[in-house]
Amino acid sequence: MTWIRNPQVSAMLLLGAAVLGLGVANTALGPGLDAAKHWHPPFEVLGLDLSMAHWVTDGLLVIFFFVAAIELRYELTQGELASVRRAVVPTIAALGGVAAPAIIFLSIVPSELDRGWPIPIATDIAFALGVLALVGRRLPSRVRALLLALAIIDDLIGILVIAVFFTTSLDLLALAGAAVAVAVFWALGRAYAGRRGSWPLRIAMVAVALVAWWLVATSGIHATIAGVALGAVLSPAPAESARVKLEPAVNGIVLPLFAFVAASVAIPQIPLGELSPVFWAILVALPVGKLIGISIAGFGAQLATRVPRAERLTAPELLAVALLGGIGFTVSLLMNELAFRDAEEFLVEGTLGVLAGSLVAVLLGAAFTALLARRYPAVETEAIRLRDLEEQGRRTDGV
Repeated sequence: MTWIRNPQVSAMLLLGAAVLGLGVANTALGPGLDAAKHWHPPFEVLGLDLSMAHWVTDGLLVIFFFVAAIELRYELTQGELASVRRAVVPTIAALGGVAAPAIIFLSIVPSELDRGWPIPIATDIAFALGVLALVGRRLPSRVRALLLALAIIDDLIGILVIAVFFTTSLDLLALAGAAVAVAVFWALGRAYAGRRGSWPLRIAMVAVALVAWWLVATSGIHATIAGVALGAVLSPAPAESARVKLEPAVNGIVLPLFAFVAASVAIPQIPLGELSPVFWAILVALPVGKLIGISIAGFGAQLATRVPRAERLTAPELLAVALLGGIGFTVSLLMNELAFRDAEEFLVEGTLGVLAGSLVAVLLGAAFTALLARRYPAVETEAIRLRDLEEQGRRTDGV
C-alpha cells in the first residue's frame, strides 16, 4: 500500500472524488444522492442523531484530524517547526495567508454572511504537496519545507477556529469527561510505548478514543477536535505507528469520501451574475488572498529575520508557495459546512466557490511551478527523491 502514501496519488484521489461527487449530483442520480446524504438512521447511536453526511464530517473526518495532529506534533518537536528560528518565517507567512483571504471575503459579502470568513483561510496539505510533487520536483527542498510548514500552521489555525467560532451551546460536564478520556488515552499510550504489540492495550486505547469522540461530539464542540486532542497527546512511538497504519485509509478512503460528499451539490440553474456574494468572495479570496498574504508576509519575514541568503526563498519560489497555498479544498469545505449548515443556498454556493477557487489555485500554481522548475538542473530531482526516502525511513524506523 506504499503507493497510496504518494502525495501525487493522494491529490489525484481527492480531485477525482470531488469531480465524481459534483458530476453525480448534477445527473438524474442527484436527488437520490442528496436524499441518502440527509438520511438519518432509524436509531440513535450513543444518543447521537446524525445524517449520513454528518457521520462522514463528524465521524470519519476525525481520523484525518487525528493523523494531522500527529504530523503537527512531529513537525513542532523534530521537523520543520522544531526551533523558533525555523518556525518564524512560515508562521508569519501563514498568518498573512489567513488575514488577507479573510479581509477580502469580509469586504465582498454583506454583514449577515460574515460568518463564512474562515472558509478561504485554509491550505490543503495533501493537495498542495501533491501538485508540488507532480510539477515541482526540481525545486530546492526549501520550497517544499516552507509549503509544508505553512500548511501545517494553517491547519493549526483552522483547528483553533473550529474550536472557538463553531462551538454551539457548551456542555461543561461532557467537556470535562472528554478531558478525562484524553488523559486516560495519554496514559495508555505511554504504557503501550513500553509494551509494543500488546493487543489488550490497543483495544483499550481504541475504546477510550471512541468515548472521547462521543463526549466531544455531545459537548457542543465540533467532533473533529477530539481527533486533534488524541493525536496531540499520543506518545511518539505509538503515534508514528498509528500514522503509518492509518495513512493509507485516510488518503484512500476518508478524504476521498469526504470530498465526494462535500462536493456533491447541484449547480444552481441561474446566471453567474445572480450567484450570491459568498461564491464570489471565496472564488477571489482563496487564490488572490493567499497569493497576496503569503507572498508579502513571507518576503517581509525573511527580510526582518535576516534569513541567510543561501536559505532564503527567491521571489519566484515564494510566489509558487503562495499560489499553491490557495488550494483550500478539504478544510475549506469543512469550514463551509460548519458556517452554512443551516442555510442550504449559501452552503451550495460556498461549496462551488471552494471548488472553483481551489481549481484556479491549482491551475495557476501548477503552471507557474512547472515553469519555475525548468530553471533548475534535473540532478536536483534525484537528490530530493533520496531525501524523501531517507525522511520516510527515519520516521518509520522501529515502528
